[in-house]
Amino acid sequence: MTFAPNQTTSTSAGPAGHGRDRDRDRDRDMEAGDWPQDQHQEEEEEDFVDPFDIAITKNAPVETLKRWRQAALVLNASRRFRYTLDLGKEEEKEQRRRMIRAHAQVIRAALLFKLAGQRAIVLGTTATPPTPWGDYGIGLEQLASMTRDQSVLELQQYGGVKGVADLLETNMETGIAGDDVEVAKRRNAFGTNTYPVKKGRTYLRFVWEAMQDMTLVILMIAAITSLALGIKTEGLEEGWYDGGSIAFAVILVIFVTATSDYRQSLQFQNLNEEKRNIRLEVVRGGRREKVSIYDIVVGDVVPLKIGDQVPADGILISGHSLAIDESSMTGESKIVHKDQRTPFLISGCKVSDGAGIMLVTGVGINTEWGLLMASISEDTGEETPLQVRLNGVATFVGIVGLSVAIFVLAVLLARYFTGHSQEADGSVQFVSGKTSAGEALDGVIKIFTISVTIVVVAVPEGLPLAVTLTLAYSMRKMMADKALVRRLSACETMGSATTICSDKTGTLTLNQMTVVEAYSGRRKIDPLDDSSQFVKEVSSLLHEGIAQNTAGSVFTAKGGEGIEVSGSPTEKAILQWAVKLGMNFDAIRSESTVLNVSPFNSEKKRGGVALRKPNSEVLIHWKGAAEIVLASCIGYLDTDGSLHSIDNDKAFFKQAIDDMAARSLRCVAIAYRSCKMEEVPTNEEQLEEWVLPDNDLVLLAIIGIKDPCRPGVKEAVKLCTDAGVKVRMVTGDNIQTAKAIAMECGILAPDADVSEPNVIEGRIFRQLSEKEREQVAPKISVMGRSSPSDKLLLVQALRKVGEVVAVTGDGTNDAPALHEADIGLSMGIQGTEVAKESSDIIILDDNFASVVKVVRWGRSVYANIQKFIQFQLTVNVAALVINVVAAISAGDVPLNAVQLLWVNLIMDTLGALALATEPPTDHLMHRSPVGRREPLITNIMWRNLLVQALYQVSVLLVLNFSGKSILNLNHDSTEHANKVKNTLVFNAFVFSQIFNEFNARKPDEINVFSGVTRNHLFIGIVGTTCVLQVLIIEFLGDFASTVRLNIQLWIVSLVIGIISWPLAAVGKLIPVPETPFVKMFIKPYQRCIAARAAC
Repeated sequence: MTFAPNQTTSTSAGPAGHGRDRDRDRDRDMEAGDWPQDQHQEEEEEDFVDPFDIAITKNAPVETLKRWRQAALVLNASRRFRYTLDLGKEEEKEQRRRMIRAHAQVIRAALLFKLAGQRAIVLGTTATPPTPWGDYGIGLEQLASMTRDQSVLELQQYGGVKGVADLLETNMETGIAGDDVEVAKRRNAFGTNTYPVKKGRTYLRFVWEAMQDMTLVILMIAAITSLALGIKTEGLEEGWYDGGSIAFAVILVIFVTATSDYRQSLQFQNLNEEKRNIRLEVVRGGRREKVSIYDIVVGDVVPLKIGDQVPADGILISGHSLAIDESSMTGESKIVHKDQRTPFLISGCKVSDGAGIMLVTGVGINTEWGLLMASISEDTGEETPLQVRLNGVATFVGIVGLSVAIFVLAVLLARYFTGHSQEADGSVQFVSGKTSAGEALDGVIKIFTISVTIVVVAVPEGLPLAVTLTLAYSMRKMMADKALVRRLSACETMGSATTICSDKTGTLTLNQMTVVEAYSGRRKIDPLDDSSQFVKEVSSLLHEGIAQNTAGSVFTAKGGEGIEVSGSPTEKAILQWAVKLGMNFDAIRSESTVLNVSPFNSEKKRGGVALRKPNSEVLIHWKGAAEIVLASCIGYLDTDGSLHSIDNDKAFFKQAIDDMAARSLRCVAIAYRSCKMEEVPTNEEQLEEWVLPDNDLVLLAIIGIKDPCRPGVKEAVKLCTDAGVKVRMVTGDNIQTAKAIAMECGILAPDADVSEPNVIEGRIFRQLSEKEREQVAPKISVMGRSSPSDKLLLVQALRKVGEVVAVTGDGTNDAPALHEADIGLSMGIQGTEVAKESSDIIILDDNFASVVKVVRWGRSVYANIQKFIQFQLTVNVAALVINVVAAISAGDVPLNAVQLLWVNLIMDTLGALALATEPPTDHLMHRSPVGRREPLITNIMWRNLLVQALYQVSVLLVLNFSGKSILNLNHDSTEHANKVKNTLVFNAFVFSQIFNEFNARKPDEINVFSGVTRNHLFIGIVGTTCVLQVLIIEFLGDFASTVRLNIQLWIVSLVIGIISWPLAAVGKLIPVPETPFVKMFIKPYQRCIAARAAC
């Protein structure tokens, strides 16, 4: 009974740090109503620091995680801590990362020094000419060396990026051909974009870990000793039963446990594979298509945008304001700007700003990222708050059970050596001076075995592991519901969520955008695709502003018929509209030269591009949020090409924007300005850093884009509201658009108050003081024109007032809010890799209805664990009381070691499988969110538990002490009568647990059978348990020390079990007080845990 030595070797940190955490959590929970208000009780409990009281394990301090491990009573450390964060390995992993980074930098420095020396000796010599490699003009080692050393000299001597592309037979505009033969050829020549992943534990490893259980080891030693003594005294034919049966039971427990754990581990491995499989755009055959990161090959042309992960090593072909976060490789949070002077891109880094196109030169193990990942095994371990709390419950129950086992051992030994213990035939077991030493040792071993077995049953080792079981099951099922869980704790924390801050676009709406309204000057364009309404000058400027100022693309569809458009949904809608107006995308882009690009981002809500025309004229085109672009305009072009001052018509345009926004349209404005040549930087470095002027613009068009609400989103929002979860919309769109969509979705009722602070703009919220934000935040239903920093401020304010916050996000700048929230939900389709890595759960279909399903699963996790606790503690209490009372009064126990091990198997592994895998029901969404400090064992559970335990104890003790007379066995031999009575007690006890499993399914409902036929696993486990019990009684009598029962006694066993059903229904009519019963046990619990922590 210890903690895992590889988890930590450090001593526990002092209480001060934990006290600060606890005080902060207490303040938050008092405001949420979760913390007891009794001041006197708080003062009494002030000195006690509960190591298992961790409300949030996300980003928890290492000292806090160490403390609960040291306080836990554990029989099998390797198994108990398997799915917790391995603190020792985590430190080793970080050291390995630092070593590889340092090693790579040393290699690079040495190579550069060597090359510099060579160049100093032979000035002007060229790099080694490229060596042909198969069908390609350059070899794998030369590419890897150039990229690893970031040698611009070698790149130049190979002819720059164009020369390398030619050597790799890549067209920088259209990419590689992309057919299967071409891709396979490149994989054979340069490798795949994969790295060796360390294999998971084998089945035998799980068997070995299951054997580490201290009590099972003791039982096996006792079984071997008993086996040797039995064979010596009684011969092989009769003497092997006692020791052999215990050994077989222990082996059965080990293999069933290992099988269950192995299946869980396979589920986690599959989920990890899913997490690593990133999909990204590549250019192949002139088309942009999405492929798996594993399918990237050397020679691929890959577009990069904000938030993307660099999928392989490569060279920049072209880029604008491209900034890369290389902290994942260098360990330093430094943003590196990439241009033609520093063109090398490192795999695994993130794009923090700008956009670019890269040529892949190294993949997989031939990159530094591949080497790093291959050397580090991914640790899926991570404790969850529920898991930590269950370790506390298991420790408390285990200490009680251990005390009972020691007491039983002392009583049985005392009775044995004083001659008060009798054999089954009534003879005294130990007679001083007559009983041989071997017989006495055998008797002591049997007593010791029973006591150790009581510990096995009493210490609920499987209780914390049931969390992992239900989480593994839930995560697998959630994949089918379009939710990929990245962090285990988020799965259960969603059950406590009190508010969801949701994006609008793509989450509440379909993200299928279409231009449905447009103004050019004061004229509304109708029909939308009629280009004759513009003069050529206006249409040329409009087409240029759309074609050049976009991250999207227009290309010929496969088969050569029609066109395809790529880009974000907004970009695609605008490009499709422009194509209908006659825009020739490729021709327009070839007519002018791009000088600089200011990419769109959610902070400034607009993007721009500077162009040099063939006549050397420089134009700057801007596109973005309509009212923001409009504010920078001084004039507008009418459809006839005439230029007008905007001063007198600004009200008209504002009204047009408001009218479109009120009809839930996203409003985008397109504008431009000319730029004098003297204002344009002349050298490349200044041009790269040039901030494009965004004042004195001329308005070209205002576009209204429709993005319909998702079907079913209104019902999903209502479901959340009924479940006590408030949905808030946080969007970058116009406040009027946000309001209209919120009413469509049901976030705002038709008669709702739409004044501040219910509906508020981000800029107003951010201007408030911290205290004011905390007062306003709970009232907010809609926040429009918000930036990612506003979302972060909202999340922080809500958490400070006690809310458990789930937040959705898809952009790079959403990462801080996703990280700060209790549950970060990123979008699988529109989400950037930076957002996904900062999130806890990825919503694969970007659908709000999937978010609601996650809430259901979160509540299901908590409910399933409570079912298992109720079931397991009932068995604990009944088994302990029966054996203790029998040991004290009769000097013998009715349930022997093998029988107790079978009960433990039903309770621990099979019970967890049956109850921890119940699917969620609609009933869960009619409850309030689960408080983070709400007692795990509720008053309802205590009532159910005590009713069943009292019934089982009463009936079985009556059978134990009066069974012979009740069953008319007085005329049988004493040995046979005792065996029949004990077999009936064992059989009735097992069937009581089997029938009580049904009661545990619905702790607060009368009908415990609803939905049971849909849970095939539950039915299968209950059926299997019944069949095995029949086999044990009827055919394995020598093994389990039982005798065959007649039909009448089988009926008695079944009736005793079945009575638990009506009894449970009647018990649920007993009212329970609101004050948790757990308050009564708080003092003994604190003493137990404090004593354990002091050991």
